[in-house]
Amino acid sequence: MNPLLSRLQPYPFERLRQLFAGVTPNPAFAPISLGIGEPRHPTPPFILEALSGSFATLAGYPPTAGDLKLRQSFTGWLQRRYGLSLDAATQVLPVNGSREALFALTQTVIDPTRGAPGERPYVLCPNPFYQIYEGAALLAGAEPYYVPSDPTRNFAVDWDSVPEAVWQRTQLIFVCSPGNPTGAVMPIEEWKKLFALSEQYGFVIASDECYSEIYFRDEPPLGGLEAAAKLGNPAFRRLISLTSLSKRSNVPGMRSGFVAGDADIIKAFLLYRTYHGSAMSGTVAAASIAAWGDEAHVVANRAAYREKFAAVTPLLAEVLDVRLPDAAFYLWAGVPEAFGGDDAAFARELYGQYNVTVLPGSYLAREAHGANPGRGRVRMALVAETAECLEAAGRIVRFVRGPRAG
Repeated sequence: MNPLLSRLQPYPFERLRQLFAGVTPNPAFAPISLGIGEPRHPTPPFILEALSGSFATLAGYPPTAGDLKLRQSFTGWLQRRYGLSLDAATQVLPVNGSREALFALTQTVIDPTRGAPGERPYVLCPNPFYQIYEGAALLAGAEPYYVPSDPTRNFAVDWDSVPEAVWQRTQLIFVCSPGNPTGAVMPIEEWKKLFALSEQYGFVIASDECYSEIYFRDEPPLGGLEAAAKLGNPAFRRLISLTSLSKRSNVPGMRSGFVAGDADIIKAFLLYRTYHGSAMSGTVAAASIAAWGDEAHVVANRAAYREKFAAVTPLLAEVLDVRLPDAAFYLWAGVPEAFGGDDAAFARELYGQYNVTVLPGSYLAREAHGANPGRGRVRMALVAETAECLEAAGRIVRFVRGPRAG
C-alpha cells in the first residue's frame, strides 16, 4: 500500500461522529444539521431538464477536455462575471467538482524530487482550511505548511509570517476566497503580495473560488484571474482558478466545475487527466452548459441566502461572537466564555440537549506554530431553508442562555 496514506488525518465529519458517540440527543427536538456545507436549496428545473434531455450522450465516451461548446460556456461566464477573455481551447478545462480538481491539480504540479535530499517541497494553505488541501499535498509527496488566519484582520491569511526558508521550498499555495470556513474575501492588495511572491519563488497559486456567487455585499467578490488581469498578468502565469456549480446552482450531486488560467499548467493538467480518467459525462456537460449560461437562478439563490442570513445572524449575535461574513454560506462563530473556548464540548452539549449539529472549528484547522486557529469557534452551515435555520438559531440561543448539562 502507498505509505503516504498513513499520513492522512480523519475527515472532520468522522471526528464529529466520534465526538457524538454515546450521546443520545434530546428526543423532544427534531434533528437539525448545520454541520455539513451541502447546498439544500432546490435544483433549478431547467438544469434537470437539460440533464434528462441528454441521455443519448451516454452512448459515447466523453472527451477529457470537453467539447468546444462546454468550454465556451466557461469562457462566456468568465467574460460576463469578471470581464475576462480566455481562450476556450487552451485556458479552461472541465472538472468533476472542485474537490477532485484540487486533488488532481496538486498531483500535476508537485515535483517531490526537486530540492535537497530528504527535504519535501512545501504546499502552503490557510489555517483553518478545506482538508483536501492537506491530503492532496501529502499524497503528492509534499509537506503542508499551515499559515494562520488573523481574526483581527477579517481572517486574512498572515503570509508575512512565512519564513524565507519555507518560501524557497514552496511549489504550490492554496488560497480560498471567499474562504471556508471564515467567509472572508481576499482584497487586491493581498493578491498583489502573492503574485510578487510567486514571481520571486516560482510557485503555483491554486485559487479555490467555489463560493464566489454567494455574497452579502453589493460588490461581488474579486476573483484570482480578475486580480491578475488588473495587476498586469493577463496570461495568468502560475495561476489556476477553480470553481464549480455545486453552490452557485444547487447541484452538488452533479459534480461539475471547471479550472482556468495559465495555459501551460492547463496543458499539463489535461495530460494528467487523460490518464486519470476524469472526463465529464455528456449528460452533466449539457446541464452544465445550461447552468453557466443562466444568471437568473443565481440571483434568486443569492437573494435567498441574503434573506436567511439577515434573519439568523442578529439572533445568534445575541449570544455568540458572530457577524455577517463577506460571502459563502457559513457563520464562523466564537464559543461563549462559559465553555472555556472548548468548541468540541460546545458542539457535543448542543447536540445532546437540542439535537442541533455544528462543526467544531478546531476540526477544520491544525495545531501549528503553537496554536490551533480554529479552536474556540464553530462553523455553522446555513444551507437549509430559512425556517429550519431560524429554529436551529432559536435552540442555540436557549442553549447558551440556559444551564449547562452536568
